[in-house]
Formats: sequence, structure tokens, C-alpha cells
Amino acid sequence: MQRYLALDFIRGCAILGILLLNIVGFALPAAAYLNPAWQGQASTSDAWTWAVMDGLAQLKFLTLFALLFGAGLYLQAPRGSRWMSARLTLLVFIGFIHALFFWEGDILLDYGLIGLIIWRMLRDVPSDRALLQTGALLYLVGCGVLLVFGAISSPNPTRSWLPGAADLEYESYWKMLGGWEAVQNRLDHLSSGLMALASQYGWQLAGLMLIGAALMRSGWLSGQFSVQHYRRSAALLLTIGWLIAIPGIAAQWMIGWEFRWTGFFLQIPRDLASPFISLGYAALCLGFWPQIASTRLSYAIQCVGRMALSNYLLQTLICTTLFYRFNLFLKFDRLHLLAFVPAIWLINILFSVLWLRFFPQGPLEWLWRKLTRLAAGKTTPSSSTR
Repeated sequence: MQRYLALDFIRGCAILGILLLNIVGFALPAAAYLNPAWQGQASTSDAWTWAVMDGLAQLKFLTLFALLFGAGLYLQAPRGSRWMSARLTLLVFIGFIHALFFWEGDILLDYGLIGLIIWRMLRDVPSDRALLQTGALLYLVGCGVLLVFGAISSPNPTRSWLPGAADLEYESYWKMLGGWEAVQNRLDHLSSGLMALASQYGWQLAGLMLIGAALMRSGWLSGQFSVQHYRRSAALLLTIGWLIAIPGIAAQWMIGWEFRWTGFFLQIPRDLASPFISLGYAALCLGFWPQIASTRLSYAIQCVGRMALSNYLLQTLICTTLFYRFNLFLKFDRLHLLAFVPAIWLINILFSVLWLRFFPQGPLEWLWRKLTRLAAGKTTPSSSTR
């Protein structure tokens, strides 16, 4: 099956970009992920770092990765139901192991579960436009559910939004202790995450996957339009996205990240803006692909994209070792945590480039493919796919 080098590059950017926010999830309490005032008030440094990351990265790279996952489902769908069911079920299993024994911020389980539900729609929806419209509708349903949650929620902040000293001490304890105590807490997080997936986030994730599949089927994501089209699209999409997002960021800051508004209602501008900004980033890459493709860094990031699963889990291994085994949890603020990111990116890049010099696939990609073949019970082509 043909590889799309620009898509490998964009996927690599998404995997690297996800770490900009995940580093907070690894090194600070769960409450800090969305709330820079998790200690009662936010320092100037934390507030500005949060604002910049919220505008540029928060949800954007996850959204981009979900769009590309949908595009990948479209490319894989011709292999048939046994292959797709086996592949996605194995992803669910990998995500379950990751979420239970390594890190509670896993996304693989969600992607596998939603992928199992929606991949058949890729064959049944009659046109690219209908697929795109269905995806947009599902995404908007997820936004609507978030509004309902905000309307029925208590205005008083929960302990997961403003943790007390005992909550922080216990979270530090089980994360650095590991073992059965950590597994029990991750199981609680997993249960809550599955409930959120079923009630709200799953709608958005399904919508993004369908949009990604529609854009792949139309040729937009595979680079079949002119570079001028992609450059104009990037300017328009990014402008629309940031016009929606920036007022939401400013409003959260002005109200001091009050629980009910920040946790629910003011998530809506971010959610609405993220598909525009994410597609704007993709359009930038496609619009300047001739220039990007000629650089050495482009090849390195393509390698990261070809080994997306291995690199995503490698980030978990590196960060859990750093922050939980070397007692660095709760030792840095948002701004200083960003200093870790380029070093981890470099490890991702070097690992990917060196590995792919000797092997056609990443280690976990190879294992995933091998197990999929065994589970599907049939021989499949040996060429590399996404």
C-alpha cells in the first residue's frame, strides 16, 4: 500500500505536539491539566504558559491525530472486517494495558473503541460530503452534551478541580509508589474515562475520525490539491480557529478559571476552534510540502510518524521514569516543564531514524501487525501501511 510522506510528517508532528500538553499530565496533578489555578491561584508564568499552550496546542494535536486516525481507517478498510476488527481490538487491549499499568492519560483505548464502532460507516456513507457532514454533526453533538453537563453541574469546584493538600499528597504517593495502589487508582480513572467517552467525548472522537476519513477519500489529506489551495486554506482555517479560541482563553483568565464556566461552558470555544486550527496546521504542511520535504528534519519527523504507536508509548516510558522514579513529580511549573520537551523529542527522533535504518516498521507497529494477522486468520500483504 502506498505511503503518503506528507501524512507521515503530519502524524509525526502530532505525536511530538501531544507531548506539549501531556508533559503537564505526567509531572503535575490531574487537576492542573485544564486548570492553571489548581493551587487556588495561578502565577503569572503559569497563566501565560497555559494561555499560549491553550491557543496553540491544547486539544489541537490530539484533534489532528484523531483526524489522521480516521484517514488511516479509510485506508485500512479495504482489508475487510476481520482485519479491521482484529486490528482495532488489539489497539483496545494495548490501550487497556497502557492505561492500567503505565499512565492514566492513555488515548489508545478510546481510539480503538470508537474505531470499532465507526469504521463500517466509511463504506456505508455514500459520498465524501455526507461523510463530512455526519462527522461534523457527531462532533457538534459532543459539544452540546458538554453544555448539558455544565447546566446540571454544581457551581462548587470538585476536589479533582481544586485538590486539597491531602489529595495532592495521596496522588504523589500512589504515582511514585506504583504497584497495586497505582493500579487501583488508574482503574478508577479508567472507569471515569470510559463514562466520559460513552456520554460526551466519544461523539467528538467519532466525528473527527469521520471527518478525517472524508478528507482522505476526497484527496484533500493526500495532497491532491494545489499548494496555493492549501496555503489559502491554512490562512482561512487558522484565522477562524483563533478568532473562536482566543476569546474563550481570555474569558477563562478573567474569571480566574472558575470551575463551572472553565470546566464546561468555556471548553466549547476550544472544542469548536480545534478542528479549524488542526486542519490549518495540516494545510500549512501540505501547502509548503515541497520546501519541507527537502529538509533533513522532514525525514526525521516522517520516521516519528511511521512509528507513532512506539513513540507515543516511549514518551510514557520516559516521562513516568523521570517524574515518578526520580522523584520529580510536582517539582516544576508549566514553563519549566516545557524545557523537558525538546530533549524527549530528540529521543523520539533518534530512536525512530536509527530503528528504521534496520527495520521496515517500529517495534510495536510490527507486533501489532503480526498479532493482527494471527487474529484475522488470513495472509495479508507485507507492504508497509499506516
